[in-house]
Amino acid sequence: MKQKHTLYIAFATAMLFFLACTAKRNPVENSEQPLSDDSLYTLVQRKTFDYFWSGAEETSGLARERYHEDGIYPENDKDVVTTGGGGFGVMAILVGIEKGFISREEGRMRLEKIIAFLEKADRFHGAWPHWLYGKTGKVKPFGTKDDGGDLVETSFMAQGLLCIRQYFKDGTSAEKNLAEKADQLWKEIDFSWYRNGKDVLYWHWSPNYGWEMNFAVQGYNECLIMYVLAAASPTHTIPAEVYHNGWADKGAILQPTESYGYKLQLKHQGSTAGGPLFWAHYSYLGLDPRGLKDRYADYWQENTSQAMINYAWCVNNAGHFTGYGPDSWGLTSSYSVKGYSGHAPAMDKDLGVIAPTAALSSMPYTPEQSKRAMRHWYHDMKDKVWGQFGFYDAFSQTAQWYPRRYLAIDQGPIVVMMENYKSGLLWNLFMSAPEVQEGLRKLGFSSPHLK
Repeated sequence: MKQKHTLYIAFATAMLFFLACTAKRNPVENSEQPLSDDSLYTLVQRKTFDYFWSGAEETSGLARERYHEDGIYPENDKDVVTTGGGGFGVMAILVGIEKGFISREEGRMRLEKIIAFLEKADRFHGAWPHWLYGKTGKVKPFGTKDDGGDLVETSFMAQGLLCIRQYFKDGTSAEKNLAEKADQLWKEIDFSWYRNGKDVLYWHWSPNYGWEMNFAVQGYNECLIMYVLAAASPTHTIPAEVYHNGWADKGAILQPTESYGYKLQLKHQGSTAGGPLFWAHYSYLGLDPRGLKDRYADYWQENTSQAMINYAWCVNNAGHFTGYGPDSWGLTSSYSVKGYSGHAPAMDKDLGVIAPTAALSSMPYTPEQSKRAMRHWYHDMKDKVWGQFGFYDAFSQTAQWYPRRYLAIDQGPIVVMMENYKSGLLWNLFMSAPEVQEGLRKLGFSSPHLK
């Protein structure tokens, strides 16, 4: 009897130790008591990270473009992967390693699979298309003439590739090999080709339609990272004039406005109160906006002002939408009641649709406002807005619309920007790349990271 009692105590002690060790990896979700802020923060990161881990397309290892919990896909495209969202996903995998959601070896092996897929996938002068078939690596056209290289989506991937390189470059032989392959892919992107002979970068090139899309990328929007990487490229770089004459439109990008007491310096296309909030996220998953300045803007201030205007717009609620307020806000491009829409602070662009990624990915800029929304959505609305991979893409209380859908390009910034707020992980990795520092200097930026 005494022996059984001793064994029981030993077993119970071992179980308690096991549960303590795994608490961080698998935060408790079904407690009767409200989760603490720290526990909820980790839970949101963990569940959202899982979109890119257990929810990834099996052959490529990359993030699916979309995931519908109801299993109904409008184009039967559940095996389509996305270059930009996939780039956010590889950054999320680095977060997963650091947070202990997966082991370093598990992360490395998944990234090896992704890199091997990208090496063989369709590319057009080094640039991947917007969408790829995960099973084959062949292009899936995003539109009739959009069947070739997409330099913006490719730049989002390159941002992640540089973070992979910096994370693993001093590791084991296997890790160094991974870092070298990521580096090679980044160096093969021919940014100079996408000038089309002009002082601007073009979004698309097609092997069948050439430059017919004719989309010269001028700011301000989500594409700043593309110009920074183009200037930074050691193999296919651009001169500074392409940035100043193209992106900055010979200075016309400057268009100061003010809303709710917050000032914007740049021309946010289509709105004087700031564009969709992802403009403050996508380029800044790796590019650290803290102290980042050039002749046009202070980018920390620009992004913080955009986020605070977005928050104030929702709190003011000129459209009288149900549920808007200090604990439920955030307008960005997302699923919408009718299709997909670029929601923003303007009467014609606010459709009563809240996207959790808008507030959650703004955590570095609006920490208290973002945490308040996170608590409200989880504790008060969980059954309607929370699923297998964390918060769903968007919802509308006005329309009583709660679709169980996810988009990779919205899920990724949640994981990455929440970690940047906590530790600056991806900011520090990306900004440590010597080419990035050189590119920023070439374009006239200043940053605390520049040595």
